[in-house]
This record gives sequence, C-alpha cells and structure tokens, in this order.
Amino acid sequence: MFEFRDREMAAKIIDKLRSMDLNIKLMHVCGTHQDTLVRYGLQEMLEDVGVNVRQGPGCPVCVTTPKEIEEALALARAGKTVAIFGDLLKVPSETGSLLTAKSEGADVRLVYSIADAVELADQTDKEVVFIAVGFETTAPSTAAVLLAQPPGNFSVLSCHRTIPNALRILVESGKVELNGLIEPGHVSVITGWKMYEFLSKDHGIPQVVAGFEPLDFLMGIYMVAHQIKNGEAKVDNAYERAVTYEGNLKAQEAMRRVFEPCDVKWRGFPVLPGTGLKIRNEYEQLDARLRYRDILEPVWQKEFEEPPGCKCGDVLRGELEPTDCPLFAKACTPSSPVGPCMVSHEGGCTIAFKYQRQ
Repeated sequence: MFEFRDREMAAKIIDKLRSMDLNIKLMHVCGTHQDTLVRYGLQEMLEDVGVNVRQGPGCPVCVTTPKEIEEALALARAGKTVAIFGDLLKVPSETGSLLTAKSEGADVRLVYSIADAVELADQTDKEVVFIAVGFETTAPSTAAVLLAQPPGNFSVLSCHRTIPNALRILVESGKVELNGLIEPGHVSVITGWKMYEFLSKDHGIPQVVAGFEPLDFLMGIYMVAHQIKNGEAKVDNAYERAVTYEGNLKAQEAMRRVFEPCDVKWRGFPVLPGTGLKIRNEYEQLDARLRYRDILEPVWQKEFEEPPGCKCGDVLRGELEPTDCPLFAKACTPSSPVGPCMVSHEGGCTIAFKYQRQ
C-alpha cells in the first residue's frame, strides 16, 4: 500500500500531469509494471489526466508460442524429465498442458532457477531438459550454466527472446499508435538504456526506463509526458539506482558467447526477425532441439492454433484490455485458463482478474 508520504508525492505528480492537458497513449513491456499499474489503481488515476497506458509483449510466458509448449509436452511424454518455472505448468495448448502431462505420469519438475535444474540432473541418471523462457533478464543465467559445462544428461530448450528488436517491429507496424514507451527495468539492468536509443533516433519515440514502485512508475510517466509536451524524443532513465547506460557487460558477453539471434514467432505476432536466442553450434550438445530432434520433428511439422476465443494476442499487442475479452472472468479464470495471459503472474489477464474484477 502507499505510505502517506508516497500518496502525497503521487498526488503532486498526478497534479503536474493534469496541468499538462494530456491526451497520450503509452506502452510498457513488463509484467511487473502491469502489476504496479493495476494493483495500486494507477491506471484509473492516469486515465483521469489523459494518459492511457497499454501493456505490450512483456510477459515471457505469455509470448511463448503454442508450438513451444507442444515441444515441452513432447519431451515430457517421451520420458524426459522436463524442468520448468511454475508459470509454465498450466499454460494450455492443443494437446493439453504440462500439468495434465504430469497428472498422466510425465516427469515434470518445478524449479526456481536453471541452477535447480542442473542440480536435479546431478542427482539422476535421467535426461533433464530445462525449458528456458524469458528475455534478457533470464538469458544470462542460462548462458552462464552452459558455459560452466553442466552434466551430460542436461540440455536446454531455448525459448528466450529479446526486447529491443521486438519493440522496433511493433513501432514500425503502426497498428498501435503510441506517443511514448516505458521501458522495462529488469531487462534494462542487463541491456543498459543505450539499447533503446535507436527507437528515439529512427522513429521519434520518447522513452523512459522506469522502476517498479508506484512512485517509480509515476515518475517515468511524468518524464515521458514532459518529453512529449516539449517535442523531444530521447531515452530518459528514471531507474538510475539499478540501470546504467552500458548495462551489465559481463552478462551481455555471456549471452553473445552462448546464443546467436534467430527469427522467432511470438504469441500474438508473426515471425519477428532476430528476436530469438538460438544456442550456438559450439554448445550444440546442450541444445535439446538438436539432441531430441527425432522427438520434436513431428511437432515442427504441425501448426498449432491459439485456443478458440482467446484474445491473449490482442492484449500482448496493446490492442485490447484484458477485461474487454468476452471470455474474461467467465470461461477464462486462473483456475480454468483458456490462454497464458490468465496463467502467468505477469499476464495482463491474471493481474486484471486479481485486482480489477468488479
């Protein structure tokens, strides 16, 4: 909850925004920002002063495609030990979910980190596959483990993606008219805020990197609104206590050594060039897609559709609010999800269900 001093400061920022006479649309690309926005009632406060903030593709589990879920299911059903983060367990796909596979006897394990998955491989003779999802925040951990030569019965199914190029493609599509971007704090700790400069230079987009406390987020909104009113387009940093211009160079180097960019589809988007992270040939013995090609080829040969009626793709593109989906809080709930946005704790539908439901 807001402390009194924070409420007083928040009110001052809102008053400043009101005095600007705004009518702007912004987008953030971070599930934690969405949680802050909705949990603390900032969405309504900002809309009251002419600031519409939409969630973009900032939930890593949500943008993971049905085909990738089917890859994990194929491995689990083939007798491999599949290690996942908890948010993946209930994501529905055409042939079920990892939870249903587990209930049918598949060895699906929940882990808190890739290090837990490596420890699991150390303790068993079974083949252990870690399903690696996430953006630049989690990719360095995967890279560090592969560089450290994990046990021979361990491999990774890389579903990692990168944010900056995805933003470029989103902006260039023109489907969502945006006046500015709130950039993700966690990702920016790794990439540094220099990674977003091309968006301002090439597309005239005002941007601010923001933290996750309510005042952090509001200050980020104020800074990007100030740019818009002044006709500026640059990257401001409202999260200086954690984010630098260059970012974490060691983490970036680990990612470069282990991964190479590849074209990959995102849920709700077509194939986005150069936004995926493929394990380099030097580490091919740790790449589950190469090690278990015979198991996965039947999955690759099929196309998997989104669940009928699911609007997750529209939410991830910022074209629809979760509560506008006809399935929201009816056919689709956290206990019976239709799409991943109602599964992940970073998903817009989960957050709206938790805090916004009337």
